[in-house]
Amino acid sequence: MYKTFNPKEARRILDKLDFHYTPIHGSWLNMAEIEFSILGRECLDRRIPDKTALINEVNTWTEERNSKESKIIWRFKNEDARIKLKRLYPLIK
Repeated sequence: MYKTFNPKEARRILDKLDFHYTPIHGSWLNMAEIEFSILGRECLDRRIPDKTALINEVNTWTEERNSKESKIIWRFKNEDARIKLKRLYPLIK
């Protein structure tokens, strides 16, 4: 930012930004998809009568899941990717 803008403008822009670091193990997008899948199976697998009840159900589920400190165990390793997606991994000799 400081290479492109003067210091005052760079600081103004930087103050508006929030940096969110993604996990280093596994794809953060896959992790989000897994969480939504679990939410659907454990919480949203029935008719919920109205928006207020939906919000309460999801908040209760979220609090319970967070209190258990649930984790996603990423099992797809680089070696597995090289086998399954071999056309995407060129051979280096």
